[in-house]
Amino acid sequence: MAAVIEVRTYKIRPGQRDQIMELLRSRLFPVHEAIGIRVLGPFPSAEDEDTLVWLRAFPDAASRDTMTKTLYGGGAWKDELEGLILPAIADYHVALVEDTADLWGSWPQTST
Repeated sequence: MAAVIEVRTYKIRPGQRDQIMELLRSRLFPVHEAIGIRVLGPFPSAEDEDTLVWLRAFPDAASRDTMTKTLYGGGAWKDELEGLILPAIADYHVALVEDTADLWGSWPQTST
């Protein structure tokens, strides 16, 4: 089975992009990595100062379901990160793509 990658595009409320990017790097991405979700980014948009893009990858579609349930059901998300991150996001889009280039096999081990 092919790995799957989410291409996540966030429109952040004005003036909060740098703060949210740091929060993703320092707090959210380590939680992802502890679960086994691979992350890359965040990448600030070169066209819009309130937009950022990041990627997260899963070994396959079934593990994506299990891993995201673990993430969003866990204490780090429910007790803290949800309340810090969600209010700053004005809009978002997630594109789910198959890993046809075997990025999973060469994905960096850490996001920092």
